[in-house]
Amino acid sequence: MTSHRDTFHGAAGNRLAADVYGAGGRPVLLLHGGGQTRHAWRRTAVEIARAGMTAYAVDQRGHGDSEWVAAYAFEDFAADIAALATAIAQRNGAAPVVIGASLGGISSLLAAGNAKEPIFAALVLVDITPRVDLGGVAKVQGFMRTHARDGFATMEEAADAVAAYLPHRPRPRSHEGLKKNLRLHADGRWRWHWDPRFLDGRRSVNGDRSALETKLLAAARRLTIPAMLVRGGSSELVHEEHAKEFLTLVPHARYADVGGARHMVAGDRNDQFAAAILQFLNDL
Repeated sequence: MTSHRDTFHGAAGNRLAADVYGAGGRPVLLLHGGGQTRHAWRRTAVEIARAGMTAYAVDQRGHGDSEWVAAYAFEDFAADIAALATAIAQRNGAAPVVIGASLGGISSLLAAGNAKEPIFAALVLVDITPRVDLGGVAKVQGFMRTHARDGFATMEEAADAVAAYLPHRPRPRSHEGLKKNLRLHADGRWRWHWDPRFLDGRRSVNGDRSALETKLLAAARRLTIPAMLVRGGSSELVHEEHAKEFLTLVPHARYADVGGARHMVAGDRNDQFAAAILQFLNDL
């Protein structure tokens, strides 16, 4: 299964890079987590396309091959997602199902809450809920910050850092997948393929957490479209009480707990994750 490159534009006219898998059928928009790129979705996108749907895996602003801008508040990402949903709906004649992991899920929930009318056919949140464990957030961001500016001398050094952070995953034999998340800079050092201002700029995702929670809780209460929460069974961010709260807020939502997976569910247990997603998509 191959993909082709495409380009969309966000709310500020910012360029957004995408890979499109399949042609025809239900459109599905895949939105990665903070510090990731569209390549995190490759295996899931292939399964969606094989099921007769079209998967759009997009680099969000400040990530991968999409334009790096100075505005990275969650509301900025949400505005981009609304623009993406509109463009995909116009192209396909139907609103997309949106599957958002972490950053992608937060921003998608905000976009749904901000819209006067439904802009998604359905919403899947991957290991993210309105309230999360802030200690887990700090752990994830701590890893992201460690080499954000100084980078790595070699690809092997980057692989060592990832292996230390994700000891539960088998170490890949090749660096080809990792290479898609790094850039080789003029000074000869490899740096993550995302803008450090995403975390530490003047307008970053680290704004008022209490205000964000309030908006997300309100958005969840307003959800009327089909919805699903997929939680990593060993998630550092979303505990069982967070999942239960979400299911109280959105009582019609489906729920899948992927055993053995941490926060990056699709990367940890892709087969189980894809099976849960495809079942949800096929039942719509």
